[in-house]
Amino acid sequence: MELARVPLAANPGPAPGALRVRVRGAVQGVGFRPFVYALAQRYSLGGFVANDAEGVLIEVEGASLDDFVGALRHEAPPLARVDSIETEALRPRGEIRFDIAASRGGTVATRIGADAATCEACLDDLFDPASRFHLYPFVNCTHCGPRYTLTHRLPYDRAHTSMAGFTLCADCDRDYRDPASRRFHAEPIACARCGPRLSHSIADIVTRLRAGSIIALKSLGGYHLLCDATSESAVAELRRRKERDAKPFAVMVASEASLDRIVAASEAERALLRSTERPIVLMQHNDALAPSIAPNLAALGVMLPYTPLHHLIFHAAAGAPAGRDWQHSPVDLMLVATSANLGGDPIVIDDAEHRLAAVADLIVSHDRAIVVRADDSVTTIIDGAPSFIRRARGYTPRPIVLPREMPPVLAVGGYLKTTITLTRGREAFVSQHIGDLSTADTVRYFEQTVDHLMRLVGAAPVAVAHDLHADFASTRFAEALGLPLIAVQHHHAHVAAIAAEQGVDAPLLGLVLDGHGVGSDGGNWGGELLRVDGARFTRLGHLAPLALPGGDAAAREPWRMAAAALHALGRDDEIAPRFADQPRAAALAAMLANHGCATTTSAGRLFDAAAGLLGVCAVQSYEGQAAMQLEALVHSPRVRSGGWEVGAGTLDLSPLLAHLASPHVEPRDGAELFHGTLAAALADWAAQAAAQTGLTTIALGGGCFLNRVLSEDLAARLRARGLKPLLARQLPPNDGGLSLGQAWIAGQILAASQEQR
Repeated sequence: MELARVPLAANPGPAPGALRVRVRGAVQGVGFRPFVYALAQRYSLGGFVANDAEGVLIEVEGASLDDFVGALRHEAPPLARVDSIETEALRPRGEIRFDIAASRGGTVATRIGADAATCEACLDDLFDPASRFHLYPFVNCTHCGPRYTLTHRLPYDRAHTSMAGFTLCADCDRDYRDPASRRFHAEPIACARCGPRLSHSIADIVTRLRAGSIIALKSLGGYHLLCDATSESAVAELRRRKERDAKPFAVMVASEASLDRIVAASEAERALLRSTERPIVLMQHNDALAPSIAPNLAALGVMLPYTPLHHLIFHAAAGAPAGRDWQHSPVDLMLVATSANLGGDPIVIDDAEHRLAAVADLIVSHDRAIVVRADDSVTTIIDGAPSFIRRARGYTPRPIVLPREMPPVLAVGGYLKTTITLTRGREAFVSQHIGDLSTADTVRYFEQTVDHLMRLVGAAPVAVAHDLHADFASTRFAEALGLPLIAVQHHHAHVAAIAAEQGVDAPLLGLVLDGHGVGSDGGNWGGELLRVDGARFTRLGHLAPLALPGGDAAAREPWRMAAAALHALGRDDEIAPRFADQPRAAALAAMLANHGCATTTSAGRLFDAAAGLLGVCAVQSYEGQAAMQLEALVHSPRVRSGGWEVGAGTLDLSPLLAHLASPHVEPRDGAELFHGTLAAALADWAAQAAAQTGLTTIALGGGCFLNRVLSEDLAARLRARGLKPLLARQLPPNDGGLSLGQAWIAGQILAASQEQR
């Protein structure tokens, strides 16, 4: 079936040549076919273009074929990502017309694009009274709008999305079939006559927000919980209802014009903020908003509107002026915009009336179904470049190109901040952030994500990679699949993830600083210096062990790790009086004195010990709280002379801890000394290992490298010593990147096994 067949100007003579062109990459749902059609018109070429399971297929003949192929790569639409263009000579058939043909099926070898923020052209339509999309909260085109979150399977056609049930009106149908329109085959296209409808008016939403209400709003990848970010009472009530004591909330502002009122934003942060992906960006804030938004933290997560619905809310708050000039002035309404997930469960995408009624005063829904959950991505600038804290909406399922091709592998991550990875050739498809596998609903979401990604990628894994921890839900899932299993050590996977995304296929060093991972000896690792050579690694050293009093409780209560530090310093008699406000302090001191607990080399627990000794945080209400509050105190890191010792591969920070345990050390001074001394010690340790091994590239992996102060100070010190630090860029350095490392290691094991046969 032909979708468009429009005659071109006649060719001046016989066609000099013909080509079959295969374009691979993110080339469906991004306006690539009308782009190809326009090029064919420009160069007076005949033939056709079609979507199929491998990407875009073109057969073209006429003059200027080289110019046509060059323009395919260099002038591609803004959301397109061209991985390869393959050409094959054909026998000319005398075609003088160019067709846009129906999509073709087959084994999937292409990919769908990520969700994209509303483009400028659609915003013009949104606020143009003469447009049929005027004030329509679901306007989109091939340059913007939902993709991944509404797609069931490929090829990317309307029938395979949650828009399948909306019949196009005559106007939308005309745009959909017009190759000259930027909405040609924009699969989510709709207008007020034929598309999804909002359950409440924009005016009602704004009125309720200004009155202090909490609103659940259905967005692209799930529901947000919104409230007025300037109202302490509203924010405090949201915390109470959501049972989220202190973990920071993100804030959405109308435009960059509103930004300077609340944060000091660098140009790099602004560029990231306004990118097509529209992530949350961490920036230094000025305490202008409600105090309990980000308590005791220096950084605030901020994002700009990324759907027409968001823009309409701020437009109404600005008084609903004509045109778009209002976006160049500050808007007083600023919104807490946090994922609507309750009790550790995944973000809500449906059944909102039942699940959110206890939290929200008003639930604003619409009838376009969300197929795939996707939280907002969270980013920051570290060492001069964007870094992920959470990778999800806007970036998934964009693949990471591996250093070399390998057999298809499914990797299932760990327990915290879980993602899954599926490889296909040199492509590694890392899922959106799934979360901690601590509830039945999150485990179910994990399983659904595996199923959906396998359908989209179209690769059948020949093995499953998983963590060494036998009790993780991800490990049990892997064991139940009936495929060959490859267990990967946690910290090895952290280094491998950075190597994979940075294209390093050679031996390197790795510094891994995180909270916990089962070591190859069964111990509690977390501050590791490794030599990694593909699928093999050697543990060159580790942080000096500290006791782990209470096991998992020590990770929640930093005062316990402070007590462990005092024990390591031979100061057991100080524990009970120093932590007299903790009911179990005396019992814990006795347990430590009797050596009745396990030990850990964890850098995360070292941060906790410092925070506990300095009185910064005794008990955490969310993971990483103590370390984040400690970092927030730092203005300029400083080095404590003699604050560490290196011996037999072990890095011992006991001298530093002894100083921090002194009662006269102020929290800010202690925080600055801790960060600066730790960075200097790690650089010294790594430099010694580099001298011994001859390796000068060192990957910095693990959740502690989300600490901007530590990462930047350490990276600078390593460079000063002639070493090359590698930081995670395409994935988070924490467990959100673990599955990629597992997949890269497992793929190398399988490839080596195949070569030996």
